[in-house]
Amino acid sequence: MPKQHHFDVLIIGTGSAGLMSALQLSDDLNIALIAKDKLLEGSSYYAQGGISAVLDINDNFSTHAQDTLSTAKGLGDKTAIRFMVENAPKVIASLERSGVKFTKNKEAYHLTTEGGHSHRRVVHVADKTGRSIQINLLKSVKEKSNITLFENYIAVDLLIKSHDCYGAYILNKNTHQVESFISHKTIIATGGASKVYLYTSNPDTSTGDGIAMAYRAKCVITNMEFTQFHPTCLYHPHAKSFLITEALRGEGGKLVLPNGQAFMHEFDSREELAPRDIVARAIDAQIKTHGLDCVYLDISFKDKNWIKQHFPTIYKKCQSLGIDIAIDAIPVVPAAHYTCGGVQTNLDGQTNVSNLYAVGEVAYTGVHGANRMASNSLLECMVFAKSCANHINQQSITLTYKKFSPWDASRAAPSKEKVVVSHLWDEIRRIMWNFVGIVRSNKRLKYAQHRLDQIQTEVNDYYKLYLISSDLIELRNLVQTAQLIVQSAISRTESRGLHYNEDYPQQASQATNTIIKKS
Repeated sequence: MPKQHHFDVLIIGTGSAGLMSALQLSDDLNIALIAKDKLLEGSSYYAQGGISAVLDINDNFSTHAQDTLSTAKGLGDKTAIRFMVENAPKVIASLERSGVKFTKNKEAYHLTTEGGHSHRRVVHVADKTGRSIQINLLKSVKEKSNITLFENYIAVDLLIKSHDCYGAYILNKNTHQVESFISHKTIIATGGASKVYLYTSNPDTSTGDGIAMAYRAKCVITNMEFTQFHPTCLYHPHAKSFLITEALRGEGGKLVLPNGQAFMHEFDSREELAPRDIVARAIDAQIKTHGLDCVYLDISFKDKNWIKQHFPTIYKKCQSLGIDIAIDAIPVVPAAHYTCGGVQTNLDGQTNVSNLYAVGEVAYTGVHGANRMASNSLLECMVFAKSCANHINQQSITLTYKKFSPWDASRAAPSKEKVVVSHLWDEIRRIMWNFVGIVRSNKRLKYAQHRLDQIQTEVNDYYKLYLISSDLIELRNLVQTAQLIVQSAISRTESRGLHYNEDYPQQASQATNTIIKKS
């Protein structure tokens, strides 16, 4: 008989949003914290840049909010943005209490600037901010006796009765058994879906699991067409999705062609510090116009010791690949980086399904709109994780649990055709990169939609016949999320923010959200 677990709160995901949610929940609550892979594996751990917050006397909340709104291209929610911005300094203080030691110049924070920001307001831990945050938050989590960690468990589907959520079916990757996690409250903190693209800065865990599960549970899904492509991913056959942080451009790094010629001035007056959608499209245009494999990011005019002090991770990584960034420009290309759309929530992380919350990149809070401003992502994770936990803490928790049947795999057979899963996985990612990428068209989107519909049918048939595996679960979620992105992109008959369609190059006069909900 497959195992059944009972918890007050189930948190799916151990990135910054999941860990912070767990820490902010009451010690009286019994909490399950689910890690899809190793406990620290996820996008939060690899975040280099930092967290934006008003920490300088020359900066203010209104300016931070206005910069965020401007980057969001008409789709930012003013209330949510103001809420996030005003809570940012409290988040920094909270992280410091957890042991995070932000980089300082003597007693003051060393603040950097990144694309879209009009002030220096990005606080960081050298160029490994996410790593420091994750290690310290996880240490704090492990010290709490009311939190149970489950490593190498991947969620299959949410447990739903009468439009209420009561936990999830979750595959134990070690035993290959699906276990029932029955809970009073469930928080999805599974991250984004950038692995749906062939080239991405994200780790392998970013397969849109939470978005796909929430869609199947009839949650409202908003603005999935807005995938942010980070302009500067290291271009090298052995780099494996290594990101070159925007902070490097914030410190004066210049984007150049192979002949050393700068080009960003041709696209935007802010040059290298323009928002990411503009920089990514500019690089994409140069690569296609000149038939290049990549462009280059040059910081070599800075002193070598300064570079090693401010960007130690990047310096060591590039050096290991034979690139001395104190002498040579860094080869870079855009790559899928962040899912700005997601599961729609309110300020407390609540979805339209009772007892179900979504926090972090999986959620659509309205703070990013049509484009995310740099270093607002970790901030969003922390702020809304806190508000979500505070809301749950105020709820009355019953002593009885809903009853659910154990997972039934009696009619499924072991698969002898695992090559089908790997083939379809690869095909989806190539379709999305080639037809639903940085620059789109009606014809490309329609082709992608047609083929993805076929793949969806094939995956559903396979899912019904064979015993599930981690790869099959991810494939099912990947194709579902890809379809949501394409459907949303087709629905938007304009170009706005991260969504650029050659057949609708102009921005519409009125900004509206793209809403999808399963019937």
